[in-house]
Amino acid sequence: MARMVSLQQQTTHPGFSLLTSSLSDFNGARLHSQLQFQRKMGLQNRGALQVSASSSSKNILIMGGTRFIGIFLSRLLVKEGHQVTLFTRGKAPIAQQLPGESDQDFADFSSKILHLKGDRKDSNFVKTSLSAKGFDVVYDINGREAVEVEPIIEALPNLEQFIYCSSAGVYLKSDLLPHCEVDAVDPKSRHKGKLETESFLESTGVNWTSIRPVYIYGPLNYNPVEEWFFHRLKAGRPIPIPNSGIQMTQLGHVKDCINFASLESRIRYCRKEDETNDSWLVNIQDLATAFITVLGNEKASKEVFNISGEKYVTFDGLARACAKAGGFPEPELVHYNPKEYDFGKKKAFPFRDQHFFASIDKAKHVLGWKPEFDLVEGLTDSYELDFGRGTFRKEADFSTDDIILGKSLVTA
Repeated sequence: MARMVSLQQQTTHPGFSLLTSSLSDFNGARLHSQLQFQRKMGLQNRGALQVSASSSSKNILIMGGTRFIGIFLSRLLVKEGHQVTLFTRGKAPIAQQLPGESDQDFADFSSKILHLKGDRKDSNFVKTSLSAKGFDVVYDINGREAVEVEPIIEALPNLEQFIYCSSAGVYLKSDLLPHCEVDAVDPKSRHKGKLETESFLESTGVNWTSIRPVYIYGPLNYNPVEEWFFHRLKAGRPIPIPNSGIQMTQLGHVKDCINFASLESRIRYCRKEDETNDSWLVNIQDLATAFITVLGNEKASKEVFNISGEKYVTFDGLARACAKAGGFPEPELVHYNPKEYDFGKKKAFPFRDQHFFASIDKAKHVLGWKPEFDLVEGLTDSYELDFGRGTFRKEADFSTDDIILGKSLVTA
């Protein structure tokens, strides 16, 4: 059973001011991009903090941790010998056995994971509870606004590293792709809170690292990414895709394959290789592992990294890849013009109707990180460990499909 620390909550919320291919290729089309990134220098340094690659055990706090990214990240950290505490509201179990996880591995994880129950929007409680624990490292997986981060920084003056889950959605829409870490950002995007959090972290001088995923997929995904396609494939329905279907996008797998003895030793080896030559011989994969790779890594200090899959894929290609992953026949694709329909508040397609993908060159060259899963392999992993077992987050809703298909039949 997970252990829980219970403290009295308070309700005051002090504020603060922010400083100013082939399209039929199931694996997607690989677009080559040159390395485009710059080092940011001269930022304010608080306490002359030194960060080094180390295998020493850390006292780590994960804000969130019971859904998707945090589920896999917390297991990797515990497996590497760190003391890990999840800060949640306590609405979901802290430890749940995962598909394919052995009873022994689950029992081991459950006996070691700690829990701090509270509401992160209660700034006084956050400051009181965190200062009492003195965490070395914070992973903020569910933070959306800068105001939610300020009490964490205040509570931990000796914090060694703050690792933030941001989003590639912060980039300004552009004709020049892929998005790189130095590209213009959109202060009006729906992810502006994450952008403001990055700015706040930089202003404090704390040692921070920000990870910007594109679309994330994998087992237990609570967003209808691959699940949206799987529902339609299982039902034997046509798949409605907006406009031409050749819009390029990008997905990154949530998991790391942990079928080797020591992840930390692989990371240390990768860092050692970087000190001696320019080649990267060790593949450190996918989103959860990227979060591990930046831990205690001086090359990640005050840096932003895009993290996603290595290849880009069209909407049509993604539908076919999902079919291949689940063992379904070639799907019937129906293209439609979204402007001709009124879906009300419902979302007819799970992706933004545009080209949207980012370069992962910086993470590959600076961190030595590289995704292991290609698209079909990752989708197969997701299907076999989740949807294929009859589990999913949302029931199928074909109401917008029926509107599209009904009109298509009439016009045909």
